Amino acid sequence: METTSNLRQRPLNSPAAAAATAVNGADRAYYLHQSKSLAGIAVRSFCLGIALTIGIAGTLCTLFFTSSPLWRVPFFLASLSLFHFLEFWTTAAYNTKAADISSFLLTSNWPAWPIAHSTATLECLVTNLLWPDRSWAPLHAGWLSCLLGLGLVVVGQTIRTVAMVQAGPSFNHQVQHHRGASHVLVTTGIYQHLRHPSYFGFFWWALGTQLAMGNVVSLVAYALVLWRFFSTRVRAEEIYLVEFFGEEYEDYRRKVGTKIPFVP
Repeated sequence: METTSNLRQRPLNSPAAAAATAVNGADRAYYLHQSKSLAGIAVRSFCLGIALTIGIAGTLCTLFFTSSPLWRVPFFLASLSLFHFLEFWTTAAYNTKAADISSFLLTSNWPAWPIAHSTATLECLVTNLLWPDRSWAPLHAGWLSCLLGLGLVVVGQTIRTVAMVQAGPSFNHQVQHHRGASHVLVTTGIYQHLRHPSYFGFFWWALGTQLAMGNVVSLVAYALVLWRFFSTRVRAEEIYLVEFFGEEYEDYRRKVGTKIPFVP
């Protein structure tokens, strides 16, 4: 049996000591990474909560206490805040292993994402200040398009969140190049009717925000950019889905469409 004194005399550079040091170092690095991730998640959640509160309060106060059409700006803020929070929350709840800071999608497609939202906000401010009665809209269609936009925001957000919930571990914000152990082809629930329901939901949610805000330039720009993005992404993603699931996916693709215009 090895005595305590013998243990003390063991060289610090022995293989066992080196291995223990490496393991301890890896553990420290892991927990340091985890603590930073948790701190980042907490900060982002806190800030999104503040933004959502400001957006909802601003929308309601502007609607109830003024006749200004600028309630659309805080509404947009609330919609964005809720969207980003639900992206992380749904991932954390139903695909926990994949949840990290990037799941908020706050820096996704940077800097195109913030530029698009800033432009939309600026357009809304300018047009609603210059034409508060929406007099440019024929037959008072401004309110009709606004109501349609609000409906699309609700429907689009609901469909995207439900799609993430029903896909569970099979959903990922990044296109997967290798099939994971938990990756299965989901064809039930909302996937019976939409082949890529999360894309469908986001596409119509985004266009709904611009209709609700009364934006014309941003509506057209959003539609073109999002169509190009999703048409390219669907083609790329389905190459791997066919590789993963073969004829099963081919058959599913023939039966179920995306319901995104000009994206078969």
